[in-house]
Amino acid sequence: MSDRRLPPEARHPATTAVEAILTRRSVRAFLPTPVPRETIAEILRISAQAPSGSNIQPWRVYVLTGAALDRVRGDMARSYLADEPGRGREYKYYTDPVVEPWLARQRACGWGLYGTLGIKRGEIEKSRAYRVRNYEFFGAPVGMVFTIDKRLELGSWIDYGMFLQNIMVSARHFGLHTCPEASIAEFPAILRRHLGFGEGEMAVCGIALGYADPDDIINGFQPDRVAIDEFATFLE
Repeated sequence: MSDRRLPPEARHPATTAVEAILTRRSVRAFLPTPVPRETIAEILRISAQAPSGSNIQPWRVYVLTGAALDRVRGDMARSYLADEPGRGREYKYYTDPVVEPWLARQRACGWGLYGTLGIKRGEIEKSRAYRVRNYEFFGAPVGMVFTIDKRLELGSWIDYGMFLQNIMVSARHFGLHTCPEASIAEFPAILRRHLGFGEGEMAVCGIALGYADPDDIINGFQPDRVAIDEFATFLE
């Protein structure tokens, strides 16, 4: 692929681990530029070096591009807009209810995101019109769906998080960006039908992967991180 066809960030990828971590962000608008299959495979090969308890490697990945991606995101978007029954993850991502201090952070992120788009509180239809973009992998040329065997315990979910982070960080080495999406797991029946996994396998999340659109306003949004002294205790 010609270097001149890529956006500026792709022509200047992250060259160190620190730079990759610091430049990783959740991108929600992508260019249609295809990502070579060999690049996707290399990202997965690198990411599979993540540690896991007793090296059981609990991850399973379904990589969607082209017509396959269009079919999956089309069905998820249609189901969401039609309010079809059965939508919901097969695991709990958040506490119910969400309490402080996490509630304030969640609200700041949500309304910061919608505020960037000019969507105000109470504008339900505008919120729904944007929400559906989640199920379309934000227009990315690559969508990944991650599943786990239901028999595995919480330790394997910790392992899974390290694998997912590896994907998002190593993508920066190739000038790519990502958006992790727990929302993709809200359509287990659709995913099973299209991807072919059984009832013993559970969708964990998705990741949108591609070249960031540098001109889309939504890619300028980035939520704050709490200060170190709010989560770290140093003992001597």
